[in-house]
Amino acid sequence: MKRFKVGIVGYGWAALAHIPAINASPLAQVTAICSARPLDAAALAAQHGGPLRTFTRYEDLLRDPEVDAVSICSYHALHAEQVIAAAKAGKHIICEKPLALSWKDVRAVERAVKKAGVKFCICFELRYSSQFLALKALIDQGLLGTLHYGEVDYYHGVGPWYREFQWCTTIKDCGSSLLEAGCHAMDALLLCLGDAVEEVASYGAKSASPTYAPYEYPPTTVTLLKFRDGKVGKCASVIDCWQPYYFHTHLVGSEGSVLDNKFHSNRINGLSRHHWSQLSCQPVDSGDVADHPYQTQFEAFFEALAQGRDMPLTGLREAVATHEILFAADLALHRGRPVKLAEFRAKR
Repeated sequence: MKRFKVGIVGYGWAALAHIPAINASPLAQVTAICSARPLDAAALAAQHGGPLRTFTRYEDLLRDPEVDAVSICSYHALHAEQVIAAAKAGKHIICEKPLALSWKDVRAVERAVKKAGVKFCICFELRYSSQFLALKALIDQGLLGTLHYGEVDYYHGVGPWYREFQWCTTIKDCGSSLLEAGCHAMDALLLCLGDAVEEVASYGAKSASPTYAPYEYPPTTVTLLKFRDGKVGKCASVIDCWQPYYFHTHLVGSEGSVLDNKFHSNRINGLSRHHWSQLSCQPVDSGDVADHPYQTQFEAFFEALAQGRDMPLTGLREAVATHEILFAADLALHRGRPVKLAEFRAKR
């Protein structure tokens, strides 16, 4: 079976997690790296365990006929134009979040990928974590009954101890708390409750700590979601906190509930509703990209490529659906009032 050759775009924190995850797949190998910084190909080959070509110009990487797919790990503000260029060059695409910094650019990306007929994967990799694979199985098997409420929240202080703090604090280069990091929580909430959202309302706040003063947008936001089928949800994105990383998850259904990696179900005889039962899965408990389930996600992507199928769980459709809610939530925050999705779509 063919082993796909992958070019990495941007050589930073995310790339250092993508490279070993891609190389661990029997179907793919990183063979090229593009960075604005000149890189030593021999040193990189020794570090990553295989021959690598290096590029400083993205267009040169895209012209390389040996590159089948690109993994975009660059600055957020570059994602949209780089995805569109890759699609036009006929390359399959893995893209770090966020897909773009505006809804207009998301739609442009969607059109370009569909027109080119290439396959696409967005790095909402927590859908492939053991925790959310287990939670989705509980939901799909009916053990929670019909869900009517859910909350998934992202707590992770992003301060000057991270290099990205130099640019992720700005509206121009990052945009919002949800686009910086809370998008993972919003995406996980939509995975569990569905993406048929009717209306969103969003509110923001900012820590008084001088450490977080550089943020140009509210680093703490909370978004309330009303779904067309009557469900309600909540997603908090808190990146100006002082605490350990915490990915809070609480789902409530007609026959049971989930709290992080614990659950109760009336449909399992013998369980007491006065005590939680434990799911034997690794909870999402780290903001370090090296701990994220990229390998599982990328193996699914390359298996789909080999079979000519669209990427399951984190393909183009899911990427666009989640980003629509993200941008509607940020619009509600900016306007200071709830925004209906029909209104959002009509004006965009």
